[in-house]
Amino acid sequence: MTTLLVIAKEPRPGRVKTRLTPPFTPGEAAALAEACLVDTLRAVAATPARRRVLVLDGEPGRWLPPGFEVVRQCAGGLDERLAAAFADCTGPALLIGMDTPQVTPGLLTVDFADCDAYFGPAEDGGFWALGLAEPDPGLLRGVPMSTPTTGAVQRARLVAAGLRVRDLPRLRDVDTAHDAELVAASAPGSHFAAELGRRTAVTGR
Repeated sequence: MTTLLVIAKEPRPGRVKTRLTPPFTPGEAAALAEACLVDTLRAVAATPARRRVLVLDGEPGRWLPPGFEVVRQCAGGLDERLAAAFADCTGPALLIGMDTPQVTPGLLTVDFADCDAYFGPAEDGGFWALGLAEPDPGLLRGVPMSTPTTGAVQRARLVAAGLRVRDLPRLRDVDTAHDAELVAASAPGSHFAAELGRRTAVTGR
């Protein structure tokens, strides 16, 4: 059984989804980030797993469902924080971020029987998911994060290590207002889509 990891920031105004401002205010951006997190955690909660772990920068809130362990993010760059999340695991693990509220239990139910790694590319050139049959923090350390080539470099690192990689579908992260509109349209029944609809209805955006 797989350990599911979610790496996230506490949805506080001014600390999350800053690329949504403008057109949204910091408070609205935080509300949208919380909606992303709610949908993501609900999908993880509905997926069979050995452990469900929230790797958190900040404090847990009402948005955290039962059944999750909370682990504090370590200091350092994103590569170090992702590496540390995997270092805390024994056995197969799949890590995702909080930026893909369209994710489903079907996408998160992975089987390492005939592969060593899962890789979920993101539209912006990064990746939304990374799964390792045998977690090795060294596979992430030193990968340049938040660049248009992050995903390509990370996947190449897996291949260079001799791992058999299976690709997951390409998803779009919620970074900009345009991303938010497209993601909401792809998941119309999500908490995120409802929250975006409320925000745009009130402001007329």
